[in-house]
Amino acid sequence: MLNTDSDGLALEILHQDEQLAVVNKPAGLMVHDSKLARGERDFAADRLREQFGKPIHLIHRLDRATSGCLLLAFDRDTAALLGRQFMSREVRKLYWAVCRGWPADTEFVIEHPLDGGPGKPDKKPATTHVRVLAKGELDEPAAGFPTSRYAWLECAPETGRFRQIRRHLKHIDHHLIGDTSHGDGRRNLAFRMRGIHRMLLHARALSFAHPVDASPLRIEAPLDAAFKRALQLFRWQQDNRVYIAS
Repeated sequence: MLNTDSDGLALEILHQDEQLAVVNKPAGLMVHDSKLARGERDFAADRLREQFGKPIHLIHRLDRATSGCLLLAFDRDTAALLGRQFMSREVRKLYWAVCRGWPADTEFVIEHPLDGGPGKPDKKPATTHVRVLAKGELDEPAAGFPTSRYAWLECAPETGRFRQIRRHLKHIDHHLIGDTSHGDGRRNLAFRMRGIHRMLLHARALSFAHPVDASPLRIEAPLDAAFKRALQLFRWQQDNRVYIAS
């Protein structure tokens, strides 16, 4: 379902009912104003208030460069109930990412404490569950090898620390492609030379209980054209559950 407006700024609506909505935030759009905005004037929160024609309450955040599922509520009571689900880790978040290198294991857990970002030096426990969906290579030398290796990952953060997935992937030396803050500049350039100018992190799915009747909801966000092009480089195919390595 896609609502459009005259200037084309409406976001794709993945789910909507009287209490809440999930939208597909595009990469490059900030969720709301903050110290990191640096003069930016276009925010998802402002677009959504205009798009829905009423107040909205953002339940969580996504980095500017991350696309995908963004959950919001239309009233304070619903926002509080959903917020408690997030705090108690009852909401399951799944992200798709493309990283440099081939992780040694198909499934593994990254447990590495992280600080809260600028001005928040105290470190707290952080856990990310990772599954390798596919592996592939590009025909160009890297790190002394004749080809460069990449992997398509499904990441499920158990905690919600500042830039958690990006920093966890850096910690295990499998940097996220397109990440200009925590990534590998040479690998990022290799993708830009192929026309892919975004960070390859996508909030693929949210699973949670509806705050009114506790019915289970699983909302999935489709990929944008740039992320699809990245998968096509390796002939990885995405049709819900099929993953094919080159």
